[in-house]
Amino acid sequence: MNMQQAFRDPAAAKQLAAAIAAITTRPWNIMEVCGGQTHSIIKYGIDQLLPEGVNLIHGPGCPVCVTPLEYIDKALAIAALPGVILCSFGDMLRVPGSQEDLLGLKAQGADVRIVYSPTDALEIARKHPDQEVVFFGVGFETTAPTIGLAAYQAKQSRLKNFSLLVCHVRVPPVIEALLDSSDNRVQGFLGAGHVCTIMGCGEYVPLAGRYRVPIVITGFEPVDVLHGLYACIKQLEEGRFEVENAYRRVVREQGNPAAQQLLRQVFEVVDRNWRGLGMIRHGGLALNDDYRDFNAELRFSVDAIDTQEPVACRSGDVLKGLLKPSQCPEFGTRCTPEKPLGATMVSSEGACAAYYRYRRLQHG
Repeated sequence: MNMQQAFRDPAAAKQLAAAIAAITTRPWNIMEVCGGQTHSIIKYGIDQLLPEGVNLIHGPGCPVCVTPLEYIDKALAIAALPGVILCSFGDMLRVPGSQEDLLGLKAQGADVRIVYSPTDALEIARKHPDQEVVFFGVGFETTAPTIGLAAYQAKQSRLKNFSLLVCHVRVPPVIEALLDSSDNRVQGFLGAGHVCTIMGCGEYVPLAGRYRVPIVITGFEPVDVLHGLYACIKQLEEGRFEVENAYRRVVREQGNPAAQQLLRQVFEVVDRNWRGLGMIRHGGLALNDDYRDFNAELRFSVDAIDTQEPVACRSGDVLKGLLKPSQCPEFGTRCTPEKPLGATMVSSEGACAAYYRYRRLQHG
C-alpha cells in the first residue's frame, strides 16, 4: 500500500470514526479553513461518519472564492486593454465579475492565458517585449512565495513589461475575525496544512489561548481529516485549547524560513477586503514599496472600480459558515457550475462546487 492509499484506507477511516464516537459526549461545531479539506469531507462523506451533534462548518478556505469582486473587475479592466496579455491560474477564469468573467472576455478576443506558475508569465513577458504581461495572483500564504519569486526575478532582470495584480489573503486574521463575530458558533478549527507548511504554527498559538479554541493543523486525505477531527474533539472534551500539529509528515513547527524571508522581502501586510466577509484587519499581502514598479494596479490606474455583487448569491453566508451550500435557494437551479452566481460554485476548492459535484441530490 502506497502513502496515498494508506491515507484513503476505508478500514483506518472507520476505526478513526469509531474512536471519535467513543470520546464524544456532547455536540461540537468544528470549522475547516481549507477548500481541499472541504472537498475531501464531502467527496468521502466524512461528515456522515461522525456522531450526531458533531457539525462540520465549511469556512472561508477557498482563496479564489474570497478574492474580492473589485479585483476580478480590475483584472477584467486590465485584460481588456490593447497590448496586454493577462495570465492567471485556471480557477480565476470562470469567477464572475460584476458583468462577465475572464473566460468570456477571452472569447471576445482578449489575450487571457492560463499558466501553471507565475514564472511561466515571466517567460511570456521575455518572449513578447512589445506587450504588457500581467499576472493575476491570488491565494493564501501557500502560493504567495511563488508570486514573490516572480516579482523578485523580474526586478533582478529589470523586466520592464511585466507586472502583478496581487490579492493575497492571510489565514490567521480571518480566524480571528470569525471568532470576534457576534454570530460565531465555531468551537474548534482544523487548520490548513499547506498554509502551515509555509508559515509554521506559531501565529495560531495566541488565537487558541485568547479565544479558548483548539486549532489542529490537518492534511487533506480522509484519514488526515478524521485524525484532525479526533484530536480537536479530544481537546474539547478535555477542556484543552492548544495548537496541535496533526500533519507532521509535511508541516514543521517553524514552517519554511526561506519562503517566509521572501514574503518579507517582497510583500507588506495590509488590511484586505474578503469577498463575502468584508474588510479583515491585516488580512492580506500587497507588494511593498520596493516593488511598486511591478504593481499592476499602479501601472494601469484601475483603482476606481464600481463593483456590483449579485443580490441572489449567498456565497458570503457559505464562506462565513452560516449556510451550507445546499441550503441556498439558488443552489443547483439558478446557480450551477455552467452559470454560477458566485465563485464558490466554480472554484475547484469552493464549497458549493463540492456539494454540486458530490451531493447535489441531497439536502442539508
